Amino acid sequence: QVQLVESGGGLVQAGGSLRLSCAASGRTVSTYTMGWFRQAPGKEREFVAAISWNVNTFYADSAKGRFTISRDNAKNTVYLQMSSLKPEDTAVYYCASKTLRYGDLTAVSGYDYWGRGTQVTVSS
Repeated sequence: QVQLVESGGGLVQAGGSLRLSCAASGRTVSTYTMGWFRQAPGKEREFVAAISWNVNTFYADSAKGRFTISRDNAKNTVYLQMSSLKPEDTAVYYCASKTLRYGDLTAVSGYDYWGRGTQVTVSS
């Protein structure tokens, strides 16, 4: 059984930083594409960043230059380091895992397993 558990969310002032963690069990993060998505109130879930099985990284335009996705194979954990946070980054952040090695890795529908999310709130 695959489980993804996010942590590290919280309340931060604009310009601050947070590091989100996604601890995986039942699946090896180095074998699959892992992604981070977010969903703000009243909005659809959107892609933030992904790291492929062969360690390529991908970012939404809104995340480029501010967020960094990485993984620790020994801990079977994926991270999202977020800096220069803005109020518009406020959302629930979800970790997800994609089984297929092909297909659009920015698409919500392409991911098979999801965590429950962690709240990130950025105050102005």
